[in-house]
Amino acid sequence: MAIIRNFFKKKEPVVYEMGPLFPAVKDAMVEVQAYARSHGGHIDLLGVSEGGEVTIRLRGTCKGCPLSTLTVKLGIEEKLRILVPGINKVTQIAD
Repeated sequence: MAIIRNFFKKKEPVVYEMGPLFPAVKDAMVEVQAYARSHGGHIDLLGVSEGGEVTIRLRGTCKGCPLSTLTVKLGIEEKLRILVPGINKVTQIAD
């Protein structure tokens, strides 16, 4: 039973880096998440460097989607740049 319970347990994302923009990016992600959730996906914020590079991981239906690269660059990155001045780049990492 414990194995099944652990399998379905929600895993919290590991945060790799928390630069000075991290709190602002975390707040902005609420708005950015809306699009991913509308398609059955989720975006994990993994870190924000001091230089303004945001690291994310896509989950759900967004993970492995052929359009995920476009979503990251033209959707997530552009939206975060508008909402949080100082963001230079959004990088997606795989599991």
